[in-house]
Amino acid sequence: MDKYLRLPMPCNKVLATYVWIDGSGIHLRNKDRILSCTPYAADAAPGWSFDGSSTGQASTDNSDTVLKPCAVYRDPFRMEPHVLVLCEVYRGDGKPVPTNHRKFCNDLCEFHKAEEPWFGLEQEYTMLDVDGWGLGWPKGGGFPAVQYEFSYCGIGAKYAAGRDVSEAHAKSCLYAGCDFEGTNAEVMYACWEFQIGTTIGIKAADDLWMARYIMNRVGEDYGVDITYHPKPMGPKHPGIGMHHNFSTKKMRSDGGYKFIEECVKKLETNHMKHMKNYGIDEAGNRMRLSGKFETAPFDKFSWGVANRKSSIRIQRSVKEKGKGFFEDRRPAGDCDPYLVCGLLLETCLGPAGGGKCK
Repeated sequence: MDKYLRLPMPCNKVLATYVWIDGSGIHLRNKDRILSCTPYAADAAPGWSFDGSSTGQASTDNSDTVLKPCAVYRDPFRMEPHVLVLCEVYRGDGKPVPTNHRKFCNDLCEFHKAEEPWFGLEQEYTMLDVDGWGLGWPKGGGFPAVQYEFSYCGIGAKYAAGRDVSEAHAKSCLYAGCDFEGTNAEVMYACWEFQIGTTIGIKAADDLWMARYIMNRVGEDYGVDITYHPKPMGPKHPGIGMHHNFSTKKMRSDGGYKFIEECVKKLETNHMKHMKNYGIDEAGNRMRLSGKFETAPFDKFSWGVANRKSSIRIQRSVKEKGKGFFEDRRPAGDCDPYLVCGLLLETCLGPAGGGKCK
């Protein structure tokens, strides 16, 4: 296949891969379009449409669904001048589909722009064989003979599986233009994490979704399936989360720790509202947030300094400096970062347009 990818392209033809979230809220779809020049920004990429009835986003009698470009990345699979185009999805009447939470988040980012909201996202994931069992796990339902304290940031075939996939993904994301900050093996065998940001505004969530797309494409090449399910191997094994680090200009300014405490109190008041929106599979996230494996219970809000078993963790250095950020450890691995980032903004700073949160 490589020889076909090496074929020269006409100088006036560019391959643009349009990427969008489907009706599941977690899976991504894509299709290619041939353009006459490279769109280096979202407003330079033409809009498009697709059959929404085949992706769970429209009915068959009204299936035309609109793709609105919102971010453009370099294509790490075909390389320059080809691009990946991240899109929002709208119905034919111009309304966002139910799984389009980007508009909600971006409206809040724009409304609170003066506060310069920062997000840092820590995406955990699990690698599976194509048969659905953990990569490198014994076949027939067995479990790896590895203690979890050795797998975290571990090295060696006994302690880490899938490093080649993780490194290919990291380089691909950096080439694409994502604010990709790092990666490490996690506590469960064949489980890894990558970090996006700290990035201002909507870009962190955009980059996270594109990084998910790139991860799945890299997995295709290695014959590896990627799952973000919050508890893929059952209750006796660690879960999969996506911790959200959040700060505002006020939090980062002198005396900002007091405002962080105020925000934490607002998050406590709205705890269950957030929990209902912190993952596609609420039952899976409830299983993950059991109070075990460095998690807080699903139904009980808590916060603490340097406490990884709390809902909200504040680094010791933040307390000492009196300013900084906090980490929301509740979101599941399959959460929508647009929705989580938007809810953090809405709860801590208020809804777009002012007023009080419901």
